[in-house]
Amino acid sequence: MGRFEVRIGGFGGQGVVTMAVVMGETLSLHDNKFCVQTQSYGPEARGGASKSEVVISDEEIDYPKVQEPDVFIAMSRAAYLEYIDGLKEDGILIIDQDLVDVEGNLPDGVTVYKVPATRIADKEVGTKLATNVVMLGAFAAITGQISVEGLKAQVEDRWPRFAKTNLLALELGMKAGEKAKST
Repeated sequence: MGRFEVRIGGFGGQGVVTMAVVMGETLSLHDNKFCVQTQSYGPEARGGASKSEVVISDEEIDYPKVQEPDVFIAMSRAAYLEYIDGLKEDGILIIDQDLVDVEGNLPDGVTVYKVPATRIADKEVGTKLATNVVMLGAFAAITGQISVEGLKAQVEDRWPRFAKTNLLALELGMKAGEKAKST
């Protein structure tokens, strides 16, 4: 695998940065990949558009910034509108279908996957705080860029007190990702 770039956008408080950090930890600690994670958010932080990015490679990464994301995960409308630019042709757009409508022209060949991440976290997991973990599971199922075993181990490591809840969120996210792929 060459360079693979992921952009995650949402509003402050959705766990966008944590999601990217867990992704990076999983890739480097469990999947033996090189990765770099960066983040940015407005001065309003909670509630404002924020993004986090991960660059993944089998080789050392010489430039840490995402230039043309292969995947954009949009978890809010504001983040979608602000960060959609640059998505690669034939890229992947994963949206939280209850919060994001696809607007404007997408680059040629972009595949859109709709995942009800917030609804799954709220209704099936029991807490909206798990939305980012649901979306991590969907990302794993849709792209195959990260190992499920590694994600499970990292979720247990990162949140030992909430491992059961987050493993459920991860599992439900993977199921939602598989469902999105088949529709």
